[in-house]
Amino acid sequence: MVKTKKIFNVFFREKPALMLIHLLRKNGEVYASSLAKQVDCTYSHVVKVLQDMQSAGLVTFEKRGRLKVLILTKKGLEIATLIDRVNATF
Repeated sequence: MVKTKKIFNVFFREKPALMLIHLLRKNGEVYASSLAKQVDCTYSHVVKVLQDMQSAGLVTFEKRGRLKVLILTKKGLEIATLIDRVNATF
């Protein structure tokens, strides 16, 4: 299994792809800090990647009090679903 996971990383950057997959499979609300823990990444890196994803129209941030909840857009949902399907084949 380790060898097949390496080929997935050839086609996709691991952490951003995992972020989209975790947002797709979320149970409840997801915040940048919780996403950083789930994908084993620093908070600052997650925020930078999420800003890029927001610029690309893949995610939005919904303010709830002091917290920002991450939400996949329609485009983000479609791409996350495709990445998840590719990941599942390996």
